[in-house]
Amino acid sequence: MSDSFSKSRPHPWHGLELGPEAPTIVRAYIEMTPLDLVKYEIDKDTGYLTLDRPLRASSQLPALYGFIPRTYCGDGVAKLMEGSDIGDGDALDICIFSERPVTRAEIILNARVIGGVPMLDDGEADDKIIAVVVKDAAWGHITDISEFPKILVERVQHYFLTYKQIPGKESTVHIGEAYGRVHAETVIKASMADYAAKFPED
Repeated sequence: MSDSFSKSRPHPWHGLELGPEAPTIVRAYIEMTPLDLVKYEIDKDTGYLTLDRPLRASSQLPALYGFIPRTYCGDGVAKLMEGSDIGDGDALDICIFSERPVTRAEIILNARVIGGVPMLDDGEADDKIIAVVVKDAAWGHITDISEFPKILVERVQHYFLTYKQIPGKESTVHIGEAYGRVHAETVIKASMADYAAKFPED
């Protein structure tokens, strides 16, 4: 067997690089597509995509959803969000818009960061970075969320505000106003520093 096939598959969180142009353009690992009605997420131990739970709400994801490798939402990320006690302890989430439908997950792509949405989940900072696919025919030229259709940003906010809701129970999720590229890049840099502190190089 050749060396290229004998090497083990890299862990999507720890084994992939952010890319040389981070935090402006980042590599992202996609866990879910707008067609998915169940929650898929990476198993932290193995790196394989697992089925977490069926989604309760009827709303669907408005964009591709995944995370930025080698990031971690810890104290640095939490300090950037008013009202947060701590980061959520996961990789930094990212929602990526593509004009052409992408119908499969467990892929990697290059995404241009344009902004983000602050999300507090039970006191934990859980930002959702918003980006567009690099070289996308419709969205690829956009560099800031101010240039992006407001309705699409509102769909991101609505989805994450409602996707965990259970009738009769008070929600612990709070969604703030969207922020632009400059703050999004600051959040990404903080998550990179949090990752370096949490997982120091051997």
